[in-house]
Parts: sequence; C-alpha cells; structure tokens
Amino acid sequence: MTNQSTLCGNQSGRIVFIDYIRVVACFLVMLVHASENFYAADSSGLAGNVSMLANEANRFWVAFYDGFVGRTCVPLFMIVSAFLLVPMKPGVSMGEFYRKRFTRILPPMIVFMLLYTFLPLLWGGMSWDQSLDDFKMLPFNFPSMAGHLWFMYPLISLYLIIPVVSPWLEKASAKDELTYLGIFGVSTFIPWLHRFISPALWGECFWNGFSMLWYCSGYLGYLVMAHYIRFHLDWNRAKRLRTGALCFLIGAAFTGWSFWLKGVPGQLIETPMLEWSWEFCTPNVLLASFGAFLMFSCIERKEAPAMVTGLSKLSFGMYLMHLFFLAPIAGFFVNGNVADPLIPVWAAIPAIAICTFICCAVTSWIISRIPGSRWVIG
Repeated sequence: MTNQSTLCGNQSGRIVFIDYIRVVACFLVMLVHASENFYAADSSGLAGNVSMLANEANRFWVAFYDGFVGRTCVPLFMIVSAFLLVPMKPGVSMGEFYRKRFTRILPPMIVFMLLYTFLPLLWGGMSWDQSLDDFKMLPFNFPSMAGHLWFMYPLISLYLIIPVVSPWLEKASAKDELTYLGIFGVSTFIPWLHRFISPALWGECFWNGFSMLWYCSGYLGYLVMAHYIRFHLDWNRAKRLRTGALCFLIGAAFTGWSFWLKGVPGQLIETPMLEWSWEFCTPNVLLASFGAFLMFSCIERKEAPAMVTGLSKLSFGMYLMHLFFLAPIAGFFVNGNVADPLIPVWAAIPAIAICTFICCAVTSWIISRIPGSRWVIG
C-alpha cells in the first residue's frame, strides 16, 4: 500500500500531493483551452463544431500542449474528488453528505452561470436575445459562453452516486474492484467504436440510450480507480514512479498523435472527429491519468509550500472564472491571425495559459478576502 502518511495527510489534515494535483490540473485546464484558440475556437474561446489548423506548427504544438500535456486535467480532478470522499465517513447519512457537498459547489456554479449569461453584454460579447435564450436554458444546461461548466454536471453525478457505491467499496476486495475496473476499461473503447463502427452499440437505439456497459462506464470508473489506488495498490514509491511515468508517456503520446494524425493543415474537419481520442473516458486518457496520479502520489513532503496550498484552495474559483480572462488574453496573443500570432505558437499557448492562471489566482485571492466569498468561489 502507498505511504500512509502521504495518503492520510499532514497535521493540518491536508494531503500534500493532492494540493499539487489541484494546482497543476487547474493550470492544465487553461492550457487546453488556450490551445483551442489555434484550431477551433468560437466566440467563447473554446472549440466549436468545426476545426481547421492553419499550418504544421499549429498542428504539432496543439497536439503537444492540448493532447500530450493537458488531456489528463479533468480525470485528475475526478480522481482527486473520489480519493478524498470515498468511502464516506462512518455515520454520515446520504442527506448529510449531499448537504455538505452541494452547498459548497452549487452556489458558485449558479453565480457563474448567471455571470456568463449576462456579463458579456457589457462588452458586446453577446446579444440580448442570446443572453435571454441562455437564461431560459439555465435549469437544463450551461450557458453558451461557458462551455467549461460542462464539468460541473458529471461532478454532481459523481457526488450523487458516492453514497450508493461507498458501502460496496468498503466491503469489496481488491479482486472485486479489479474486476469492475476491467469492465470499465473495456467501456473506454466505446467512444472510438461510436466514431468508427456505429453510433449505436450493444442495445443503443432511439428508444434506449443505455448500452450494455452503461452502468460500468463513465467517471464512476475513475472513482473506483481512486479507491483502489488508495486502499489496495501495494506498490512502493519507486514502482509507482516507474509505472506511472511509463503509463503517462504511452497514454499521452497516443493522445497527442491521434490529433496530429487527423489534423491536416488547411482542411476543414468536424471537431469530434479531430478529437476522436480526446474524450476523458478513452483508453489512452485513462492510462495517462492513472500514470499521472501515480507520479503525483510519489510526492512525500510533509508540507506543501504556502503558495501551493493557497492556490489549491482557490482552484475551484479559478476554474469557474478562467474563461473571462482567457478569451481576451488569447485575443491579444492570437492578434487576429492564428497562422501568425504575436509570438510563435509554441510560446503563445503557454503564455496565454500562464497569464490567465495569474489573473484568476489574483482575482480569486481578492474575492476570498471578502466575507461570504465561499458562496462565489467555493
């Protein structure tokens, strides 16, 4: 089993390597969204339905930053949530669990959904008609200018299912969990099969959207994987580091290559086909995320630097607000021409992400000084 002091946290109750993951994953989200400006960005700064790469430089560097480096960002957040919350603490009821989790994430989510619905009106980023249409749809989905808020819905679903699966995980053996994870691993091929074989698989049809592996697929697999790593994975630090590095390199290399393969410069392509292996529950992203988490778990410091701990606490708010900063910053560096940005694309993508990260960190820190800030940034 992994080092218990590493897993259980320091005297303040914080698990140090988890703080590092939160900070890095938050930055990687911004790196991914910075990259999208160089192949498929719409008015929100995120990828639209159709993509086109301007040249070979954009093709390579988007594949590198968005595919190889950044694609593990969302699974890492999911694994962290499960790692910290599963199994539930003894004596905690379903209602108590929901009340604690949802009072933390729902108020900030609602605040930012409203901000993304109406704030762009101030600088002409959207019309009143679009704003009102978005407002009408808020009970059903995220606003059109806040595509990144899709993440909140699977996070909510993960919280909803934790009290259901937690009793099983408390009793399940390592073999039981591995059996489930094997089935989950098979399910990660479904996105590929949907694209290249058939949009309807294993019982899917217009009157049934739930395939044979539906209940063993999706982010629930990352939840079980997090529990397995924490309670059953009996590897020392050296083995975790070696295996983690190998898994990450293989998964990330495939992820980057898959984009490069389809992204022929000058040719229009539907974004889902260009990103055919970029869904977060695909074999390559699963492998890279597993490897990345193992490598982070090798951090065995007793305390994280104060800046890391502070940024970790602010990471949720930074994630929620980052598109407000990323879009204008990207506009500055792109300079109206993705083929010839203000600085070379290899530098422009990380520069956009770094500037966005700094702006979000400062803004979140300022808001955190205000009483009641937890209702805005968590």
